[in-house]
Amino acid sequence: MPEESSPVKASLLSQGRTYAVELRVSGQFQPIDGRFHWSARMSAGPEVVALLRCGDRDVLLAGLDGADPVPARLLELNPWGEIRVAGTGRPPG
Repeated sequence: MPEESSPVKASLLSQGRTYAVELRVSGQFQPIDGRFHWSARMSAGPEVVALLRCGDRDVLLAGLDGADPVPARLLELNPWGEIRVAGTGRPPG
């Protein structure tokens, strides 16, 4: 299993709004499809939890490094209040 990174500050963009989040990202190259798959545990405020609960799962994540935002999908809320999020390609931050 890939090791998680240190926490990364990022911005989540959805429906024209921006939310501050913190990510712990891990990922690996999948030779079957030739793409990099990443996932993260995300610490976020109640507004982001509300997005997940209302079904708005397709979002953009932008690291604070100035790189373009990347598409991501909100997956689930874990028992510790973190949101699992995943994507394919370059991870945020």
